[in-house]
Amino acid sequence: MNRNKQTEILGVVITIIILLLLIFLSNVEINKLSYIESVASSIVNPIQRIFSDIKNKIQGNSAYFSNMDSIIAENEELKKKNSDLETELRELEMIKAENTTLKEYMSLAEKYQSYQTIPAYVINKDVSNFSSTLILNVGSKDGIRENMTVIADKGLVGHIISVSENTCKVQVIIDSASTVSCSISTTQESIICKGTLENNQILRASYIPPGAELIQGDKVYTSGIGGIYPKGIIIGSVKEIITTSNITDRYAIVEPEVDFSKIDTVLIINQ
Repeated sequence: MNRNKQTEILGVVITIIILLLLIFLSNVEINKLSYIESVASSIVNPIQRIFSDIKNKIQGNSAYFSNMDSIIAENEELKKKNSDLETELRELEMIKAENTTLKEYMSLAEKYQSYQTIPAYVINKDVSNFSSTLILNVGSKDGIRENMTVIADKGLVGHIISVSENTCKVQVIIDSASTVSCSISTTQESIICKGTLENNQILRASYIPPGAELIQGDKVYTSGIGGIYPKGIIIGSVKEIITTSNITDRYAIVEPEVDFSKIDTVLIINQ
């Protein structure tokens, strides 16, 4: 039996079944038909509920995605407001820093009012055991020249060793090549303070007169000898006296008043 023959027989069978169902339904009493409807409803209703639930979920997802769009838009707006606030905060910090710098300049100018000075701030620094220099934001266009004295709030910083149009370089007193003629506050004895290779936080005071009596805590000031530094600018204080078998070889450790790792604003003495 070929496939076409099987298809024809199947079609006849289905047709007969449908006709029998129609005859059956036409002879069924109304109450029996209601029973059949009830059975059919019990089968169909759960299916309808399933499709209804699916529909509701789809509608809910649509609302969810609609809410997500709103949330994303609000998030972008908050990000923008946060960025604007950060910008304002940076501007306020800059203004605060500028005000602090101005206050430091005013304090320095008042403290050293006997000198004609040029304000400056540090834009770069190299403070090590081998070299200790600062770069300032002023140069020849501001009237800066070599060998001008540089001071800070606490005391002597150093002197100008090179000048460009817009910047200048300062050799600070803790540089190992720096030499400053000094005097001791209690005895007025003259000594020489030099930077050291071993420690860039101290000065070594040498050429101490044999009869000079140094005391720990003595203040050390510029003596005015040597032609670079004016007299009377504080350098630091005697931290320790090192005695040797030969009194002429004794020396002292001087701790500078200025903290060179934190220095930001300075004045240049215009002599």
